[in-house]
Amino acid sequence: MKPPRFDDLNLSSRILLGPGPSMVPPRVLRALAQPPVGHLDPEFLTLMAEVQELLRFVFQTENELTIPVSGTGSAGMEAALCNFIEPGDRVLIAVNGYFGERMVNMAGRYGAQVDRLDRPWGEVFTPKEIETALITARYKLLALVHAETSTGARQPDIAEIAAAAHRHGALLVLDTVTSLGGLPVEIDAWDVDVAYSGTQKALSCPPGLAPLTVGPRAREALARRQTPVGNWYLDLTLVTKYWGAERTYHHTAPINMNYALREALRMVVEEGLEARFARHREHAQTLWAGLEKLGLPPRVPEAHRLPTLTTPQLPKGLDDAAIRKRLLDEYNIEIAGGFGPLAGQIWRIGLMGFSARRENVTLLLAALGELIP
Repeated sequence: MKPPRFDDLNLSSRILLGPGPSMVPPRVLRALAQPPVGHLDPEFLTLMAEVQELLRFVFQTENELTIPVSGTGSAGMEAALCNFIEPGDRVLIAVNGYFGERMVNMAGRYGAQVDRLDRPWGEVFTPKEIETALITARYKLLALVHAETSTGARQPDIAEIAAAAHRHGALLVLDTVTSLGGLPVEIDAWDVDVAYSGTQKALSCPPGLAPLTVGPRAREALARRQTPVGNWYLDLTLVTKYWGAERTYHHTAPINMNYALREALRMVVEEGLEARFARHREHAQTLWAGLEKLGLPPRVPEAHRLPTLTTPQLPKGLDDAAIRKRLLDEYNIEIAGGFGPLAGQIWRIGLMGFSARRENVTLLLAALGELIP
């Protein structure tokens, strides 16, 4: 059989302004290119502790169990659910977009009795309606999305929602995939029990790790399990032996991805959380104003709008896919379309991490001005 032959890998350097991944700073790419060491090498064990400390800072938590799960943000979601659900547990999931739907799907696969609290895509929940739903049954956990990537909506009042969950004996699981590093996420101040994220959005690291933090209530629930965790790879009773004091082998960690995450988190610390949030907000507001002038007003009201992910409402008759293709082909800019009930109605424009820069906003608005009839 004749061996296949391919050219050298020479990919385009895209301007990534979609819902993720975001652009990666040169410093992070250089860290990624460092030579790998063993996953039990003393130097790597030291780096693991540094990554955990940096993640605690970004999550604003003292939780000991704060680690990067080996996998993308969806692995973080799965870890946040499978470790705290046993067959027959009642769980309540607030669904106002695609990633709430994904949590429903995952929870059901672990044998949970899943109840839904639904809002139209792009809307947000009030603490009162969530507490009203919590009264209807004895729930093991409540799960919801802080920053819904499919709609551009930010769920407010997390501290009040957490307090309601705890009043009724439920853990709060929070998806922060599109918020961590781009807008405030305050795990301890809000009293969130479990939160997860992804590296490829506002942290500006390549996809491949999922930051996860687990608080005291959730750790107690994990210790009280009567059945084995349904997912061996993400079983925190095993994984924490590697990320804890024992350093017992569980699986081979993605060494170079941890190098990259360490550097990306160092950049967050150097910039400062408040300065970083202000930068995301400033460039988002410039984008929003420019979209309004182009007849593409953001769909989500400003009070609940994400600075990291904007969803402009498209006018009827606009060829969504054709314009996005021309943006990529002619301007090297990637944005994304809507999906589910919002397919063809919105774009999804991400300003996250290293992508959230003035020159990117200016170029995108100028390009759209040229392309929109």
